[in-house]
Amino acid sequence: MLERLQLGINSEERSQMLRSLGQGLARLLPAQSVRTALRARELVCLPACTAHQSQILNNVGSYRGLTIGVTRYQGEEEEGAEAEGKKIDPSKDRTRVIPVDTSIRYLLSDAYKATYGDDPVWKKYRRNFKGQRPKKKTRKTCIRGGMISAGNPCPACRDEYLVLDYRNVDLIKQFISPFTGAILPPVQTNLCQRRHQELVVAVLKARDYGLLTHDVPHRQYNYKEYYQHWDESQEKATS
Repeated sequence: MLERLQLGINSEERSQMLRSLGQGLARLLPAQSVRTALRARELVCLPACTAHQSQILNNVGSYRGLTIGVTRYQGEEEEGAEAEGKKIDPSKDRTRVIPVDTSIRYLLSDAYKATYGDDPVWKKYRRNFKGQRPKKKTRKTCIRGGMISAGNPCPACRDEYLVLDYRNVDLIKQFISPFTGAILPPVQTNLCQRRHQELVVAVLKARDYGLLTHDVPHRQYNYKEYYQHWDESQEKATS
């Protein structure tokens, strides 16, 4: 708690001290730590100050109408020290960019076969959801600020070596239906929305480059419905 101390000096000395104190605090303390709530006859100060704060209060000052937020300034210093000393878990760090060639070699390695076997990467994955029925849509993303923010990330986010790229054909084939050739929905593959969009772009780009083969549906039309003078000889010629 802040304690108000009456200063046993005259008004001229008090005004001069407050003016010099404010000029120094405006340079050293953050703007959020200084508030305009001080009366002309009172000075707000914390009884138990640290050595650094005591030196600031002794050497510099504030002008009339400013308050020293010592407690808030001390809290900001502690938060900054905790952030600097906090260690990053390397298993959750996703700031490193994995090349596509490394991902392609990973799919052929013994480590990949020991982890996934012959099944797709999403086959043994299970979503965590509240209740008995899963949601229609998966989460937006598993990675925020270069770190995994979810406790159970999607199959593509939990393994950083699974790069969804149009050149990584063996990986994106696992997310395509072998019967229809369509991209499997995220409800089935359990990919987050961000990774699913990357998958769609990779599949369409691989088809444009000819890396993925897909069947174009063939449709037969009855030309007699469009042309009045259509005969069977013309239909055989067109077929």
